[in-house]
Amino acid sequence: MSEVNASPEIPQNNTIYINNLNEKIKIDELKKSLKAVFTQFGKILEVLAFKTLKHKGQAWVVFEDVSSASNALRQMQGFPFYDKPMRIQYAKTKSDIVAKADGTFVPREKRKRHDDKGKKRKDQHDANLAGMGLNPAYSGAYGATPASLPQIPYPGGAKSMVPEAPAPPNNILFIQNLPNESTPMMLQMLFLQYPGFREVRMVETKPGIAFVEYGDEMQSTVAMQALQGFKITPQNPMLITYAKK
Repeated sequence: MSEVNASPEIPQNNTIYINNLNEKIKIDELKKSLKAVFTQFGKILEVLAFKTLKHKGQAWVVFEDVSSASNALRQMQGFPFYDKPMRIQYAKTKSDIVAKADGTFVPREKRKRHDDKGKKRKDQHDANLAGMGLNPAYSGAYGATPASLPQIPYPGGAKSMVPEAPAPPNNILFIQNLPNESTPMMLQMLFLQYPGFREVRMVETKPGIAFVEYGDEMQSTVAMQALQGFKITPQNPMLITYAKK
């Protein structure tokens, strides 16, 4: 049966199909959490999940381009999402119901041309990144380009790079500029990707901030570098510093 799921005949497209999702999670929270986790790979047009019994434990994430979907599929395959490993594949030529639901329905004979355009866009995007001296793979994986990293204090690194260090490196990160709708579970999904993750703490009376604890300062620094400037929503790039103890 698994061979059917992993069918190599499903062509690449900008929609990924995810199943084996935790069925106890409410649809709204599931969609927000999926968006939080997958937005690092590129612009998301729509996250679709339905309440019907037939569609339980399943979702579709529609990216603006095919390269984003490919990166997401490759890097998030088996990711422990709400304690269940995600199973991800390309949507089967994007079923018409999903295409119509997200407004990207294209008659079948036009699809190939559309996909070719997506590939050209991706090639152009990579060329642009290369022209700026950035590694496209790095940019695609983390959403934060290396250009945004020099101000981050490295343990034992040159102190002159940091104009003012609010707190010395330690194992707890202080996250600011979060959107008000952020939940501990959404943040956990993001920070759980990096080794040593322990817990997320949010302050109910102060929306927009959170503390994330790791096993040691090396582990917290890796997470900080990867997620600095990460946008849960387009208006909210995360600001990450070490917490004051």
